[in-house]
Amino acid sequence: MNVKEADSVNIYTLIEDHAGYDTAFYAQHGICFLLEVVAGKTKKRILFDTGQSAEPILHNMRILGISPERIDMIFLSHCHYDHTGGLNTILERIGKFDVPVIAHPEIFRSNFLLKPFKRQIGMLGENTKENIEKNGGKIVLRSEPFQLMDGVLSTGEIKERVKFEEEESTEFYTLKKQEICKDNMPDDMSLIVNLSDGIIVVSGCSHAGIVSIANKAKKLTGNSEIKAIIGGFHLINAGEEKINKTINELKGMNVQKIFTGHCTGLRAECAFQRIWRDKFEKLYSGKTTSFK
Repeated sequence: MNVKEADSVNIYTLIEDHAGYDTAFYAQHGICFLLEVVAGKTKKRILFDTGQSAEPILHNMRILGISPERIDMIFLSHCHYDHTGGLNTILERIGKFDVPVIAHPEIFRSNFLLKPFKRQIGMLGENTKENIEKNGGKIVLRSEPFQLMDGVLSTGEIKERVKFEEEESTEFYTLKKQEICKDNMPDDMSLIVNLSDGIIVVSGCSHAGIVSIANKAKKLTGNSEIKAIIGGFHLINAGEEKINKTINELKGMNVQKIFTGHCTGLRAECAFQRIWRDKFEKLYSGKTTSFK
């Protein structure tokens, strides 16, 4: 793949589990980022996930002075309600027709937990294809990597997973031919921003494994320099062994900066902070990060 370069990216954390200290920003379990990318004379604003609901995101956007009408496209990292719940209301507020809503072809499948009781956690309620299109979305379903614009590409489905990430038993289930079976989250996809001196990896929950995602990003771009990884790493229920393996692998890749929160878990965050020191930053609603 001939991957072009972007000149710069501003990443706004529009919603996160944590709102920081002494702030007017709202927090909510989930993630929503806005990527403002410049490549030559082109400037695009990509909304990455839509949180659990739109109201706190829109509140935080008002504080940051960001108008929903300025959003050019939406990328959904996976089906879970805390990453897709605000989609339709945000599309209504964007107020335009044919806003690309980019996701994996299996994002509308049934996805649920069985413990402590059976409950659906995928695309819920009004998040149907019909409603998305009615509210101005143009659904783009792609499982393969592709460029959203110069310098920004989707990882596509992460089929090659490192052993310690692949072998872990999944807690999620789906239906196939009316039979309940385990769901390894094939729709988990991330974004890569390719800059001249390295790449930025932006992940939602990293259900495919953050090491596997980083490996895919390097392979797709041919760029071994990872300037930063941003997002949730889904290590909240991981044991010490998996946390240490994850840290050692990312350290071996010479990842320069780590920005994480959401489903990463306090134990894992503390472990990352001990290794990356001042190159580790915890995510919170309202946080703005810039790379050139």
